Amino acid sequence: MLNVHDISLFYGASQALRGVSLEARVGEVTCVLGRNGVGKSSLMRAIVGHRPIASGVISLDGEDVSALKPYERARRGIGYVPQGREIFPLLTVKENLETGYAPLKRRDRHVPPEVFDIFPVLKSMLHRRGGDLSGGQQQQLAIGRALTTRPRLLVLDEPTEGIQPSIIKDIGRAISYLRDRGDMAIVLVEQYFEFARDLADRFILLERGEVVMAGGPKELEGDAVRDRMAI
Repeated sequence: MLNVHDISLFYGASQALRGVSLEARVGEVTCVLGRNGVGKSSLMRAIVGHRPIASGVISLDGEDVSALKPYERARRGIGYVPQGREIFPLLTVKENLETGYAPLKRRDRHVPPEVFDIFPVLKSMLHRRGGDLSGGQQQQLAIGRALTTRPRLLVLDEPTEGIQPSIIKDIGRAISYLRDRGDMAIVLVEQYFEFARDLADRFILLERGEVVMAGGPKELEGDAVRDRMAI
């Protein structure tokens, strides 16, 4: 589904990513791990088109999308849940979900029922303003908005950040459900080792903008990754 090959990214003279490669396959969760400030969010922004890359290739289903605008990538099936959620606080839950209609054809402009199956709380709060929701409810709303776009690739940037434990479990169950459905690839940025370990089918670990470790679930069982993520 997604192939990121040898990409580099700069903010002015500062290099954020150095030759990073990553794969995400349908029916799998690919985790991007690392401490704060190592380039995880920069990698996500590069994938969804919010930051231009200096070199390398980003391809989706074999198509080079490196030069496409974010809305063009969304139309090709990339859904994004940004760090910090970025919901619209003055819009209702219903209106926030409807912003996901933007990349869709007219016939598809409705909220999929499974959004409410996965996050029932959203259905009961459709007419409440997004800014009145708790942090965990806003995170569920942000994921629901991304799912409204019918993504084939779902990019989640630290969905557990600042969230209460009960909601973290709900988000973990939602990600597992979407993976097991078998028609979507998922890229998940995480700092919490245990959450990532329980979900990852493959992972990369970043340090200073470079991939320093990569592998599958077996490699996550040892202490090497945990030690590199420790603050």
